[in-house]
Amino acid sequence: MIEITQSAQAYFHKLLQSQDGSALGILLHALKAGTPSADARLSFCDADDLNGDEWQLECEGFMLYVDAASAPFFEDAQIDFESNATGGQLNIRAPRIKGVPPGEDAGLIERLRHVIDTEINPQLAAHKGSVALEAVTAEGVLVLRFGGGCHGCGMVDVTLRQGIEKTLVARFPEITGVRDATDHDTGQQPYYKAP
Repeated sequence: MIEITQSAQAYFHKLLQSQDGSALGILLHALKAGTPSADARLSFCDADDLNGDEWQLECEGFMLYVDAASAPFFEDAQIDFESNATGGQLNIRAPRIKGVPPGEDAGLIERLRHVIDTEINPQLAAHKGSVALEAVTAEGVLVLRFGGGCHGCGMVDVTLRQGIEKTLVARFPEITGVRDATDHDTGQQPYYKAP
């Protein structure tokens, strides 16, 4: 299920010792699991923090509890601690936390939405933007609508042609192009104001 490296176990054990015995163990749970904004959360826990249905992983000197509802999202996860000059960094790699990609038998729209939600929108979020799939025409053209910082942005055509279109056409051969259906004149807070 979850691989916890020796360095991560040593790190957690050291943290728990700094709690003067007030913490029972470490609790792991997923926030917004199965969505593009999913994240892993670790916290100290005591008996009052546990429901009794958590998965328990016995580690060296402590217990790691995994929230029962979050457990499927941590399948094949790895927790590691990398030491560096400033102390170190804890890394949690959970390939299923944002959801399982649609299978080969899934429809085109489901596969497109998954790529848009898990790959394209996280990049646009850096500029407080987003894009949504509105339709796929009979000719294989995607109709997209931009929101947030992309709505009214002066660079949206570059984003559309050099980023989104290239990514989706390369991944989905049945796609012939993309079209922007956004009324950019109504954008409230564009990331780059149009000249």
